[in-house]
Amino acid sequence: DVRTTFKRMAMNDEETVALTAGGHTVGKCHGNGDASILGPKPEEADVEEQGFGWKNTQGKGHSEDTVSSGLEGAWSSKPDRWNHTYFHLLLNHEWESVKSPAGAWQWEPINMKEEDKPLDAHIPGVRRNPIMTDADMALKMDPEYRKISERFHNDPEYFGEVFARAWFKLTHRDLGPKSRYLGPDVPKEDLIWQDPLPTVDYTLSEVEIEDLKKKLLNSGLSQTELINTAWDSARTFRGSDYRGGANGARIRLAPQKDWVGNEPERLQKVLAKLEEIQQGLDKKVSIADLIVLGGSAAIEKAAENAGVKIKVPFSPGRGDATDEMTDAESFNDLEPIHDGFRNWVKKDYVVKPEELLLDRTQLMGLTAPEMTVLMGGMRVLGTNHGGAKHGVFTDKVGALTNDFFVNLTDMSYDWKPASDSHYNIVERKTGETKWTATRVDLVFGSNSILRSYAEVYAQDDNKEKFVKDFVKAWVKVMDADRFDVKK
Repeated sequence: DVRTTFKRMAMNDEETVALTAGGHTVGKCHGNGDASILGPKPEEADVEEQGFGWKNTQGKGHSEDTVSSGLEGAWSSKPDRWNHTYFHLLLNHEWESVKSPAGAWQWEPINMKEEDKPLDAHIPGVRRNPIMTDADMALKMDPEYRKISERFHNDPEYFGEVFARAWFKLTHRDLGPKSRYLGPDVPKEDLIWQDPLPTVDYTLSEVEIEDLKKKLLNSGLSQTELINTAWDSARTFRGSDYRGGANGARIRLAPQKDWVGNEPERLQKVLAKLEEIQQGLDKKVSIADLIVLGGSAAIEKAAENAGVKIKVPFSPGRGDATDEMTDAESFNDLEPIHDGFRNWVKKDYVVKPEELLLDRTQLMGLTAPEMTVLMGGMRVLGTNHGGAKHGVFTDKVGALTNDFFVNLTDMSYDWKPASDSHYNIVERKTGETKWTATRVDLVFGSNSILRSYAEVYAQDDNKEKFVKDFVKAWVKVMDADRFDVKK
């Protein structure tokens, strides 16, 4: 489905039509031959093919004899240059579904004038029927696409402008915010799909940061509430396109404030308290900074509860985005439907929970050791979604201990399936259930690589290492979208 595919790229209907039509204005498809006699694919071809594969022995093997997609033909009358014949051909002719020489289904015009046909790309003086794909025909047959196509057809200048902007978006949307752009050609205009942020005009001294930590810890909010809000705000970061993250505090805005994974009721309670604290400050600090600092202060307290004194690095300077700065519709695609770090999946999926955890981990740019230490720490901190007890292998919830790893690798326990995704941790001697767990918890004992990391953190002499490694990984998550901070 064309609309679904382009929506995944945060493109609206107008951008979709512009990109499809503009991309098909120049060039052609290649399928002028029998695809069945092409050579093996690159991985299966002999060494003399040097990794190219699909060797074509028909005619020249290239030019007019090229076979690639299987479709054959150009879309516009002048496919060697930017022109405005694409919509003229699409809208003013009837089309029928026929097979290309390679056997692929494509659309060709019925009774088209010879002068409207494009010239053959390789044989001088010969004209060929243009073609359309199913995606092209959607621009004619879909009612909304049709309106846009007709406007573009009647206003080529407007079409060119929309295509240029959509092309820039397509080729730059994985660069993240404009602050990451380099060179003299960076546009001055702020575009909403770049997730713009307000300029921050304050700094915080160490004394001010420590004072804020005390206010946050004494606000009446629990350690878990502060940690979960900071985590949920930051975990949206995607290294694939540099979107998401804690900067901007878009967790306060639609759609994030209503995501099930963010526990809206708990979230609103925390945000209301943070806004109250903000209003009482002599220097207005952003909610984004207060969210992260609250989580960091709670981590320090949890480490202290475990007997380890540590300071969690904090880099102030985050801004608070507004609704006007936020493309709410495109942010829907960032909604977490799973978070193994908080032992939660929105519903049952074909993909196993531990595999979903790997997906989130790589999107956040974390390594396997970082995933492991964060997992163990989040469990003993009691940060599970909805307060679930699965995987909380400790009697000292809220203290940043290595108990998760100690008890996971303790051979005095047996692991008994309770359902497809839940397990009971049973004492071998008594048969009594001590704890419960999910597949995500147990994979850190069952997978040989992850178990090796777990055993390191389970060591009696590695309690402090565990805390230090957890804090380092925590700060990496909190600062993932701080492109202005040296890392």
